[in-house]
Amino acid sequence: MLSVRCLILGGAGFIGANVARSLVEQGDAVRIFDRPNVDLSNIADVSEHIEFIGGDFTNPKDLNEALSGIDVVLHLIGTTLPATSVANPVYDIETNVVGTIKLLELCCQKKTQKIIFPSSGGTIYGRPQTLPIPETHPTNPVCSYGISKLAIEKYLRLFNELYGLKYTILRIANPYGRYQNQFGQLGAVNVFLWKTITGQPIVIWGDGTIARDYFHIDDLVGAFLLAIKKPTNSHIFNIGSGKAHTLNEVISSISEITGIKPVIEYTAGRKFDIPSNYLDISRAEIELGWRPSVDLDKGLVLTWEWMKTLK
Repeated sequence: MLSVRCLILGGAGFIGANVARSLVEQGDAVRIFDRPNVDLSNIADVSEHIEFIGGDFTNPKDLNEALSGIDVVLHLIGTTLPATSVANPVYDIETNVVGTIKLLELCCQKKTQKIIFPSSGGTIYGRPQTLPIPETHPTNPVCSYGISKLAIEKYLRLFNELYGLKYTILRIANPYGRYQNQFGQLGAVNVFLWKTITGQPIVIWGDGTIARDYFHIDDLVGAFLLAIKKPTNSHIFNIGSGKAHTLNEVISSISEITGIKPVIEYTAGRKFDIPSNYLDISRAEIELGWRPSVDLDKGLVLTWEWMKTLK
């Protein structure tokens, strides 16, 4: 398969670093665009094979430089989380939606072949009418984060119809694994595992029965690699495990694997948290030839082994 020149916007982060490493391994040309002062430790050992450009995503001049000579763009930059988007929806729209529209305009000018966008399988559908959730499910997000993701999806379709810009949308569930920030507000599996092995209390919003579709980063990377190079009839794919695990189940598995009984603090639930969400991944299996191979227990072991290198 021919080498592809890939630009990863936000490539120093959790998903981007893992994808970048795999692209390097298979011989593709990789350029990362991220903040000038971003921590590059996740890609330090492969940095000689990666071109890094520091800049501001909202600055067209910086983006124009980053897009030069690129075949495929992976748009992994996001400035908000589900909780923070609710607190400041105007900022969410100004930075994420408007910024992406400017990116799409530049992609057309630079003759970029394709853009890959990770949307939110956890928020874009809203309250599920059926489980597992297929790509054809109505999109009625209940937080600003999901609304902005949906708006970007619509603009990707518009730019495809008007200008022929190819695109693939991966509506991803809840990935976890190496390089995810275990101190952040996102990523329950990594946060819970780290707090367990370091003796910190785990704070649960609600009673722990909220169920989500958790899947390992290696499976997500596999989906990105296929989306970059494989032509498909569809533009939108659900990517997850296809199964649901409650927060209590995740904590129980962590306890079994580590042999440590975590301290749990239950607090009041949040209005925007949907009780259960997991994805129908059959379209990706059929059209991309993709399927997850790392179950929760194996993924927890892999993540634990990585975390041991941090202590």
